[in-house]
Amino acid sequence: MQKPQGTFYITTPIYYVNDTPHIGHAYTSILADVLTRFHKLAGDETFFLTGTDEHGQKVQQAADKRGVTPKEHCDAYSVRFREAWTQLNVGFDKFIRTTDPEHIRYVQDMLTIMWDKGLIYEKEYEGWYSVGEERFFTEKELVDGKDPVSGRPVEKIREKNYFFKMSSYQDWLIQYIEDHPDFILPEFRRNEVMGFLRQPLNDLCISRPKSRLAWGITLPFDADYVAYVWVDALFNYRSAVAGQEFPGGKSVWPADFHLLGKDILTTHAVYWPTLLKAVDAPMPRHLLAHGWWLFDNARMSKTTGNVVNPLAMKDIYGVDAFRYFLIREMVLGQDASFSEAALVQRLNSDLANDVGNGLSRILKLAATGLGSRLTPITAQGPGGPNIFAATGDAPLIGDDEIHLHRTAEATVSSALEKVRQLKLSFAVEDVLQLIRAVNRYLEIKAPWKLAKEGEAGKARLNAVLYHAAEALRIGFTLLHPVMPAKMEEALAALGIGSARDSSLNWGAWAAEGPLSSGISLFPRVETAAKTGDKTGGDGTVSPSGQSPGNKGVTSAPKADPFSLVHLKVAQVESVADHPNADALYVLELRIGEETRTVCAGLKKHLAKDELQGRKVVMVYNLKPANLRGVESRGMILAAQDAAGKLWPADPGDAQSGADVTAEGIAPQPKMDLTLKEFEKAPLRVKSGTVWYREHQLRTSQGVVLAKAEDAAEVR
Repeated sequence: MQKPQGTFYITTPIYYVNDTPHIGHAYTSILADVLTRFHKLAGDETFFLTGTDEHGQKVQQAADKRGVTPKEHCDAYSVRFREAWTQLNVGFDKFIRTTDPEHIRYVQDMLTIMWDKGLIYEKEYEGWYSVGEERFFTEKELVDGKDPVSGRPVEKIREKNYFFKMSSYQDWLIQYIEDHPDFILPEFRRNEVMGFLRQPLNDLCISRPKSRLAWGITLPFDADYVAYVWVDALFNYRSAVAGQEFPGGKSVWPADFHLLGKDILTTHAVYWPTLLKAVDAPMPRHLLAHGWWLFDNARMSKTTGNVVNPLAMKDIYGVDAFRYFLIREMVLGQDASFSEAALVQRLNSDLANDVGNGLSRILKLAATGLGSRLTPITAQGPGGPNIFAATGDAPLIGDDEIHLHRTAEATVSSALEKVRQLKLSFAVEDVLQLIRAVNRYLEIKAPWKLAKEGEAGKARLNAVLYHAAEALRIGFTLLHPVMPAKMEEALAALGIGSARDSSLNWGAWAAEGPLSSGISLFPRVETAAKTGDKTGGDGTVSPSGQSPGNKGVTSAPKADPFSLVHLKVAQVESVADHPNADALYVLELRIGEETRTVCAGLKKHLAKDELQGRKVVMVYNLKPANLRGVESRGMILAAQDAAGKLWPADPGDAQSGADVTAEGIAPQPKMDLTLKEFEKAPLRVKSGTVWYREHQLRTSQGVVLAKAEDAAEVR
């Protein structure tokens, strides 16, 4: 990510006015909002544009069907997107509509420039036209005689139209992309565009006759025609900020980032740059194409009925939990799968267990031991924080505090760098690691014991809680762009007026309280046991739709015990001795883009270098457990060989983060699986591989191996 010099202009695509806001729209807008807020956090002047695309044949047809004018139809439907973004806390600076008079004039001015330069010509054309995509296709482009994009029928049309000499810019565009390798992101999307440009580039039909389509922007040089909707729409990014400057005096254009879904990459990466070049306008810095949200590994669509309503998710789980899930779950540029179960798992594990629990512990301990007031420790001495004592020999600041301080500073650096690299999900995980470090610090320091040790104990309690609160304050400030409302609430509980008052520097918190008490930032969501349940009066949630008390809801068939287990491939990133248990290692595991701490009883069996870098299979949904002061979030599967040595199960060539399943058993993972529940699905070794009863464990790359005799238990 190229860092703007103190300014940041970002756009979403403008959303088609006939659509209903769905998870794809919501993700793009929330992503733009999160990036904007991070740049504000870095001190940049920002501008965030979104809006609606309101011209074209489908709009005209929908208006005719409703018995209203196209403009009345757009006025009624455009507001749904504006209201949706308000409800999802998307803080855009301008909401453009392509029916805005200023935009219409701008498009006509740009077309006049191109006409005057001889870049537009008239000719009769015959081709296959798709109403759904509002574009012509050649015979070769059709798939089974249908529109290659949507699969809808096409019709043969012969008519006079106006064309833009896009083909004359093909060599220029290829050279520009080669000279600016980060113009199209991620890299594999750039490669797609370059592959497209290896074929001859046709000229672009930029008009539609009013005899067929009257709802559009009239061409300035022929009143019998309107502009092709894509030409009209693409100019919105520039028309919205024409002549506009940031408060510091710098021009808003060019945009730093155009966000778009991968399905509209060609129009933005080929049509748009050539149109800008034709009017001698500067190019945007980056086009960022993200993937699709999938449901059951299929693209969401109205036809199949698997579209996720973001406002429904917001109503059930809260705005910030939904925003967090979208940003945390999708690696930018790749597809991601949506499920309510995964959302609930993130909410309970990351937000309730880690973020909410860390804050709650500090507030309760401060309330009971210090009257909800903390005294900042800001004194500095030679070589770092001042190590001073409550009684003369009990330091208030020691190695643990210095380590937490340094961890917080390192997290600020790493998280912001990952944001600049557009690795948002990784940046969020870095912050979660800081918050988990706070929880581990509290377990080690056991502050609940200090309040019982008189005034000296209270001084040490204040020091422990201050360091924990300061680390959390920095973590909450970093998470504010993702969860603005909840992080404002969390910072307020720590005595901070708002995120604007919270810097990313250690020791910036100078307030002496009082702290709030009794706050429940992210209540856990307990899944209901019956199939028909969605949200009951007791707050339980499950996927299908009715409350637990509803009559007529039948119990689900008893699930196979293994279906409740969620196994994943993980890679061992680091191995350390457990501070309080001789038989345990503390492992940092990388699961895809996520990192977790897991305690493993392998110290007597394997040296550290035998584990370092190894790929293992872990029980991903096991309920977190505190093992001698260290929270363990999962369990590694291992089997014992004939010599009594434990060896982790081997997932072979599978990538970190891949799922491990049992052939023939549909997974229905249970949140916070207990060890007792896991033991109801015993795993055994057979012919060097791992089996559950008669079902072999596999990844997408092959079977799971085990270095043990037949019938050896794997756990």
